[in-house]
Amino acid sequence: MPIIGIDLGTTNSLAAHFTSEGPKIIPNSFGDALTPSVVSVGEDGMIYVGKIAKERLLTCPEHTASVFKRSMGSEKTFTLGNRTFSPEELSSFVIKKLKEDAENFLGEQISEAVVSTPAYFNDAQRKATKAAGELAGLRVERIISEPTAAAIAFGLHTSNDIAKCLVFDLGGGTFDVSILEFSDNIMEVRAVAGDNYLGGEDFTEILMQMFMRTHGISPETMTPRAFAELNKVAEDAKLELSSRKNAVMSWTFGEEARVLDISADEFEVHCKNLLARLKAPIIRAVSDAGVRLADVDSIVFVGGATKMPIVQNFVSRLFKRFPVFGINPDEAVALGAAVQAAMKERREDIRELILTDVCPFTLGTAVSVRQDNGFFRSGVFQPIIERNTVIPASRSERFYTLYANQTSVKIEILQGESRRTKDNVLLGELDISVPAGPAGQESIDVRYTYDVNGILEVEVNVESTGESRRAIIEKNPGSTTPEQIEQRMKELHSLKLHPREKDRNRYLLEKGERYYRMTTGSLRQRIADEMNSFESALDSQNPKGIEDGAERLRRLFEDAEDSLYED
Repeated sequence: MPIIGIDLGTTNSLAAHFTSEGPKIIPNSFGDALTPSVVSVGEDGMIYVGKIAKERLLTCPEHTASVFKRSMGSEKTFTLGNRTFSPEELSSFVIKKLKEDAENFLGEQISEAVVSTPAYFNDAQRKATKAAGELAGLRVERIISEPTAAAIAFGLHTSNDIAKCLVFDLGGGTFDVSILEFSDNIMEVRAVAGDNYLGGEDFTEILMQMFMRTHGISPETMTPRAFAELNKVAEDAKLELSSRKNAVMSWTFGEEARVLDISADEFEVHCKNLLARLKAPIIRAVSDAGVRLADVDSIVFVGGATKMPIVQNFVSRLFKRFPVFGINPDEAVALGAAVQAAMKERREDIRELILTDVCPFTLGTAVSVRQDNGFFRSGVFQPIIERNTVIPASRSERFYTLYANQTSVKIEILQGESRRTKDNVLLGELDISVPAGPAGQESIDVRYTYDVNGILEVEVNVESTGESRRAIIEKNPGSTTPEQIEQRMKELHSLKLHPREKDRNRYLLEKGERYYRMTTGSLRQRIADEMNSFESALDSQNPKGIEDGAERLRRLFEDAEDSLYED
């Protein structure tokens, strides 16, 4: 019984299997390689997936859903007619369709698959992907990162000329960048970064916004069907701009036909903010990997959105070289997943390959730190396993009781890159009892263990009593929807705390948060220490302390700038 490889995409999904001639794409019922990741419910309760459902996006938008991959691992639901589905359930319909197409094409029953996820997916999103496969009737014992799968498909691990590779994976809804290093039969992921809310769909939205602004159309005046129609017009224009210098958007709104001529240059200007968002994860991944842009031997494009000339030109300008072409970027991930499936089957015609992966997000806990005035500041994030640590990994940190006669300690298990715990994701909590005594007398060892399947185990041990608590984190940490994230960001930027209202001080604080998120190790800790000292000075309204702290931060940021952007 063969194991197939599945690329569960935001815009399109596909499956592949391994043959004596290498990995091959499995065609769907239309003979196509790509199955649109769209699900629709008919009036009779029938579930439609793929091309049919995509058509129903225009005719029955209230009964149809797309781009639900972006909500995997969250509590967001989709109401189609009188039925409500989770993102995992909608994804399971897509996987089930791929499974049926594979069984029809191969003439065998399929019970297991290797499924790919963006490298920057967190634990909740990976678990949700696994659950979607299981809901579709498949056993999913192996999740593979999309950039790693693509690198395998390109055969980079068999090349003697490539030591370091950057995989640029821009799909319909997510963006990943991974730095991989090859040595003998080992493929090592050195660093990953990305944006789970950036993809080809956002470039389509830019065209929609251009059209609406030009013709004075407000989104609030549009019905779901009108929105879907304009989205289709914008998608067609985006495809046209991939092969031509100009495109024409023509759409009838109400009773009036409206037209917009768009040049490729004009489109690129309007996409400058999206291109800037592409650059930040590249710089962070290169920095975390400890390499320079010039050290990268090869750049591989993955994902349908990389077909856009503005994306290709952007990457070529940044790296001063052209990316690798040769495999259809839409198909590379599925082909690589099929190779991984063959490895799992231990096929003799597959060259043995050892894959190493990394933890995509920092895992840590909440602590209180002593300020310059002797008081403690709570809600500070203490990393235990930093992002891009090779997994499996096990790290331990020792903490102490905070106040006299303390009888219990609560360990908050957090995931994220913010210096403040409230801006990170709470995965779970562990409470443990400690003997009452003076502050700082009792020590608690906290160990985090993160395995290759993305499962986090936390163990807490009280040194004096030997009492321990252990938990495997299964709580869904991805319950924050994109709307909630956006609202939280607005709230963060709207905070007005005296005397932080001063522009220079506010600028330093925000810049510090950005650099803290982008750095790791000793530099990150230096930034955290200086930020804590600066905030203490601001709280005490000490002019000399504020001036000195600001100057120290400016010098530290110069060091961080040189470290991050060295090319």
